[in-house]
Amino acid sequence: MKFKVLFISSVSACFEMDNLSPYYAGESYDVYVNEEKTLENITTNVFSLYDLKPDTGYTVRVGEDSVSFTTNKESACIDVKDFGAKGDGINDDTEAIQQAINVCPKDGRVVINEGTYLIRPVQLKSRMTLDLKEGAVLLGDTKEEDYPVLPGEIDDPNTNEKVQISSFEGTPMPCHKSLISAYYVRDLIITGKGIINGNADKSTWWENVKTRKIGRPRLMFLSNCKKVTVHGITGMNSASWNFHPFFSKDISFLDMQVKAPSNSPNTDGTDPESCDGVNYIGVRFSVGDDAIAIKSGKMYMGMKYKTPAKNHLIRNCLMEYAHGAVVLGSEMSGGIKDLTVSQCLFVHTDRGLRIKTRRNRGKYAVVDGVEFSNIRMENVKAPLVINMFYNCDAFENREYLQSREPQKVDDTTPYLGKFTFKDMVCEDCEWAAGYFYGLPEQPIGEVKIENIEFSFKEDALEGKPAMMDDAEVLRKAGLVFHNVKKVELKNVKMTGQNGEEVVKEGVLDYESD
Repeated sequence: MKFKVLFISSVSACFEMDNLSPYYAGESYDVYVNEEKTLENITTNVFSLYDLKPDTGYTVRVGEDSVSFTTNKESACIDVKDFGAKGDGINDDTEAIQQAINVCPKDGRVVINEGTYLIRPVQLKSRMTLDLKEGAVLLGDTKEEDYPVLPGEIDDPNTNEKVQISSFEGTPMPCHKSLISAYYVRDLIITGKGIINGNADKSTWWENVKTRKIGRPRLMFLSNCKKVTVHGITGMNSASWNFHPFFSKDISFLDMQVKAPSNSPNTDGTDPESCDGVNYIGVRFSVGDDAIAIKSGKMYMGMKYKTPAKNHLIRNCLMEYAHGAVVLGSEMSGGIKDLTVSQCLFVHTDRGLRIKTRRNRGKYAVVDGVEFSNIRMENVKAPLVINMFYNCDAFENREYLQSREPQKVDDTTPYLGKFTFKDMVCEDCEWAAGYFYGLPEQPIGEVKIENIEFSFKEDALEGKPAMMDDAEVLRKAGLVFHNVKKVELKNVKMTGQNGEEVVKEGVLDYESD
């Protein structure tokens, strides 16, 4: 069984099996470290080792294949209990943990051993490792007043420019400081089998979410960071989005879990915003909103910074009980490009692969050349959705934004180019196999669907595939296209649908084998 190394720290390592099976390996396997059986009956394609020794050589074997590596050196190892942390879930351990981080030398490691550590917001720094051991829980304080409010922007007197500090849903705005945060940090590692629990289910964060004037904290906010790896941990019960990389580069999330109740508001698994190079490999999501939502700011941010989300890779992930499994937008005014999603499993999500935008997102809101492949969906209500009339938040001039009549193409008009969906199996669909709705004045450029099987649940419920005004209510519909320049279907199989397999309106060029 072939496999490769994804990541090495001073005390941990992550590996990925070389196969085409989405998320699960297809057959279980054992892992040997220096010829000693260390992991048994592993079923996932991504696996990890922990509690390794720094600057030490190891050989890992799976079946007949093996790889050798040496763990990183480290300058120091600091236990937060040496700074007074109790880990009893009662006493406030914030200051002890923050002081341990503050004094940690470059390339040092701060260790959180087994215990429950009650904390207020904690801030990380460059060239350190935060090691959350198995049984360790960082538990968020439940009092809102213990989360300082940060301004959305501040003035730089040297340049007369704005400096972004806090953002929520694509717009600079005052926000409560996140439970774990890092600003302008480089070479940061967060690893281990421990848990970061935002504790929002025991707080008031999920109440009155539509009327709040100050953004709720994220579980982890990474602002303008470079080369950060989050490995192994479980993130859960965030006040809002769980993991939010913001204008950052070279960020990886590996072999970890992100969890929140299915009815918790805005608890997206992760929302990389205007980032370059974000990897999600072996991550398991079960959240109250979208699992992965790729963003690049609303109108102001996109027009000012022109910073697209780009070079993102999503592979061997499992998405469960989310509104959308992999979502692009809707705050995408800076554009999205060079995205690859493959070898993933979606189960019980409302929508699978979902793109959402609307008029007024701006001329830099361009999404083009995106490919989704080798994906399995089970009990996903609408596997494929592209919607250019998204209506999920308050906005002015609703009549213009939601009108089905052609409008003028100008600097506020978004553009969706070519999308390729191929090599998928979608079982027990409910609302529709696919739903694509472009603007009449700016149709979706091209949708290519190849080597995909759709089948419908016999007792499927009806619903709205797209969140838009006057949205169609559908049940077991096939592929529905409105305002698409080119549609190409190749080797598409569909069973159990109501009516025609393909419904077209405003499609200029249609090909089907």
